[in-house]
Amino acid sequence: MAFDFKKEFKEFYLPKNRPEIITVPKMNYIAVRGNGNPNEEDGAYKKALEVLYAVSYTLKMSYKSDYKIEGFFEYVVPPLEGFWWQDGKNGIDYSDKSKFNWISVIRLPDFIKKENFCWAVDTASKKKKIDCGIAEFISIDEGLCVQIMHNGPYDDEPATIKLMDDFIHENGYENDINEVRLHHEIYLSDPRKTAPEKFKTVIRHPIR
Repeated sequence: MAFDFKKEFKEFYLPKNRPEIITVPKMNYIAVRGNGNPNEEDGAYKKALEVLYAVSYTLKMSYKSDYKIEGFFEYVVPPLEGFWWQDGKNGIDYSDKSKFNWISVIRLPDFIKKENFCWAVDTASKKKKIDCGIAEFISIDEGLCVQIMHNGPYDDEPATIKLMDDFIHENGYENDINEVRLHHEIYLSDPRKTAPEKFKTVIRHPIR
């Protein structure tokens, strides 16, 4: 059976519907950076996702090619994630999506190294006939965070974030969102197949 990050690391992907504190270790990702409204048709965000999934599945299926990755084992591609911010704002203004900056990411298994990633970018670009060169191999060490499972539409997230903020202050911590430590979302639902009221999204904020 293929290794499934969501099942093996439930503490990172399946939090409760109430805030909880967690220490997140360093992880490697495929990443694409951009800005603008993620709902824009044929916009930068949708193109970023196309690249992310092209590279991700090229790596996942590499064992069926002549290219062999040391330590490879079969796995389920982890869920899409996103780091979000807006210039000049401490939080997120959901009413002005055109001002979003984002880093869209998909987690990589630890056995995938930079050279494997570079092979996948080149292979996916040729096979899919799209420019995957915008993808990056990055490492993120989030450290101490508070997280919660948000149920429902993305635009309803402010109410859930209010629960997180109250929890942080009640427990003697402070929000630590800054230029490096960002608002983080993990998408467990496919918006193409799921009604907004049934969306499940992990929201994670850095604290100190």
